Amino acid sequence: MTSKQRAYLKSLAMTMDPVLQIGKGGLTPELTAAIAEALAARELIKINVLQNCEWEASDLAQTAAERTRSDVVQVIGRKIVLYREGKDDKKKIELPPARKKA
Repeated sequence: MTSKQRAYLKSLAMTMDPVLQIGKGGLTPELTAAIAEALAARELIKINVLQNCEWEASDLAQTAAERTRSDVVQVIGRKIVLYREGKDDKKKIELPPARKKA
């Protein structure tokens, strides 16, 4: 993912509300499945890490991205934004094209 694409996704995520919350249970298999399902439906999601969660948001973001095969767009404070391109032909989010290297 290029920096231009990441910036575009960040701008889209600014107006979004979190769709999931991670609490003291951490990143359970059930929560991982919920994240994967939300990514399949929306492509771009925002997750809120509650204060009673003992893990760092950046660590949770990396783990969630690995388990769901998605990209971490950004982690700000206790907010995580993840992106995964849709599998069907109807993409909901059209990313700016990646620059070709000369």
